[in-house]
Amino acid sequence: MATLPRVTSADFQTAYPIASEQVHELLKLQKAAQKISSILELDQLIDKVVNDIAPSFGFIDADVYLHDEERGELTLACAHGCAGCEICGTGHSLKIGKQGMVGFVAGTGQMRYAPDVRKDPYYIGCEEATLSEVAIPLHVDGKLIGVFTASHTELDAFSAEELRLLQALCGYVAVAVHNARRFQEEQHLRQEMSREANEARKIQQALLPRSSPLIPGFTISGLSTPASAVGGDWYDFIPFDDGRWGLVLADVSGKGTAAALLMSATRGMLRSLASACCPSEVLMKLNQLLVNDFPSGRFVTMVYAILDPATRVLRFSSAGHLRPLLIENSQARFLETERGLPLGIGLGEYSEAQVHLAEGSRLLFYSDGITEATNPEEEEYGAERLERHFQRADASAESILKDVRTFANGAGLHDDATVILVNA
Repeated sequence: MATLPRVTSADFQTAYPIASEQVHELLKLQKAAQKISSILELDQLIDKVVNDIAPSFGFIDADVYLHDEERGELTLACAHGCAGCEICGTGHSLKIGKQGMVGFVAGTGQMRYAPDVRKDPYYIGCEEATLSEVAIPLHVDGKLIGVFTASHTELDAFSAEELRLLQALCGYVAVAVHNARRFQEEQHLRQEMSREANEARKIQQALLPRSSPLIPGFTISGLSTPASAVGGDWYDFIPFDDGRWGLVLADVSGKGTAAALLMSATRGMLRSLASACCPSEVLMKLNQLLVNDFPSGRFVTMVYAILDPATRVLRFSSAGHLRPLLIENSQARFLETERGLPLGIGLGEYSEAQVHLAEGSRLLFYSDGITEATNPEEEEYGAERLERHFQRADASAESILKDVRTFANGAGLHDDATVILVNA
């Protein structure tokens, strides 16, 4: 049986020199595409294209202009060659459709090749040694990203095959630049959001009490941990001229900046009303304001109490908030109020309850970020666990939040968590 003759790589290149050169150029193109496809830093990408990849194709000069949509211009991002040239200085801009081959290409969306730049009406002189130049638009989904140019010292230095290869290369460059720009924009946006969130957090933290109040016969502490940079929970201690103290813990629906803004507004309104009357009237008046001002779907749950240290009596009203937890004579019970809708939903009345805080008793206000915290198995912390922990003699605001985090066991707090603890 006849056998086929063995053909070596050298034989192939000798027999098919054009095809071999094409394969070589295609491999070079593939290598170039691999180099740029993973670069997401825009400056690094442009530098790679201009100072590494373009010279590997034999150009004496290569430029990348990027499209500035707001100004309708193309700005030079990086240039290889043209040392000391003012025209090719980084940041130099050209008007789309008006200036140079770059502006013409950007306006028409078509490649322009000048085999002899001295005869091209759109060519703007740069290096005296330049005799031929090509400008290729960078497009992604029909959107102008920029323009790539390459120059040579020889007349008609770019063959048809090389021009097609350059166009293919520019397709990769356009996508890479587009992705890098999007990454850069998203990175800047994240940084800006992070800065704004940190500023908001500082402002929100400044609205919380800086220290615990000094009340004869009582030790009162509070603590709040937002689920994100800012949150909708807050607590406050409000001193009155007659020696009484207002205690408030509230939870604005939602999370993040929107909840924090509404929290700040609600805090200001409450403080302006707090000294006027009893807890139930304060909530009623506050609710009237919020019903008119709050956006649809937003509301606040709140427990507001007034403690009179002289009589040891605490009077409180609740606007749809979780029931306060009282420990007295080693017995735990949740305190009830008859009625009270969350603030901002609709007009209504608020009932009032009172409790005498005997020496040794303890009272806890808390938000649903405590009881509704979940572990990885989606089990809630719940009121029973809170009650068991609070019955411990060493229970504190810090220990409660620590116990909730331990229960979450890496799942994290999905809602703001806030407590006020009153030790009589």
